[in-house]
Amino acid sequence: MTPDADYVHAAFSRIAERYVTVNHVLSLGVDILWRIRAVELVADWKPSTLLDVATGTGDLALDIQWELPEVEVLGVDFCEPMLEIARRRGLRHTLCADAMHLPLPHSSFDAVTTAFGLRNMRDYRAALQEFRRVLRPHGHLLILDFSMPEGIFAGLYRLYLHHALPRLAGILTSAPSAYSYLGESIEQFPRCETMCHLLMEAEFSNPVYLPLFGGIAAIYYAQV
Repeated sequence: MTPDADYVHAAFSRIAERYVTVNHVLSLGVDILWRIRAVELVADWKPSTLLDVATGTGDLALDIQWELPEVEVLGVDFCEPMLEIARRRGLRHTLCADAMHLPLPHSSFDAVTTAFGLRNMRDYRAALQEFRRVLRPHGHLLILDFSMPEGIFAGLYRLYLHHALPRLAGILTSAPSAYSYLGESIEQFPRCETMCHLLMEAEFSNPVYLPLFGGIAAIYYAQV
C-alpha cells in the first residue's frame, strides 16, 4: 500500500486537536519513553541545527527543544492544522512544506529526525534521499516509527493493531477513518535489515536498528 498524500493530509487535519492525547492513550504512554530514547541519541551527536520532518504537533521536536536548548530546531509538516498546535505548544520554528520536496538548501542541518512520519510518505527511498540532501557532511538521521514484533507476541499485537486500535481511536477522535489504514501501513513499512538496506541505498553509512518495547516500535539511525 502506497500512502496517499491527500488522504493523509485530510486525516491528520481532522484529528489534529486530539492527536497528542490519542497517541498517549493508544500506546499506554510508552511513546513518551520512545522519544526520550531518541533525544538521548540526538544529544550524543551534539548538533547545532536539527530538522524534524513530519513534525505534526511537535512531540519529538519539542522534546529536543526543551532538553537540548542549544540546538536550533525547525519542525516541518505539510499539515498546517498540526503545525498550529505545535506552535501553540511552544515549538519556536516551523515550516509548512512537503517532506518529499523540502524548500531548504543543500547541506543545511547537522541532524534530521522524523517520528511516525516516514511511514506515511508515498516514496520511502525518495524521502530518505531528500533527508540526506539537507544534511551536512557527517550529519545524522534518526527515524522513530512503529514496527512489528516477532514470535507469539506478534499475533496478539496484530489483533490489537487491526481491530482494537482503530475502534478505540475512532471513539477518541470521532474520526474512525483516520486510523483505518494504520495497521496495514505498519505491516508494510520496511523494518529491521530492510530499512537498514534502504538507508544504505540512500548513501547513509553505519545504519543501526534499535527495537523498542518488544519490537512494536523501532529507532533507526545513520550518518552521512
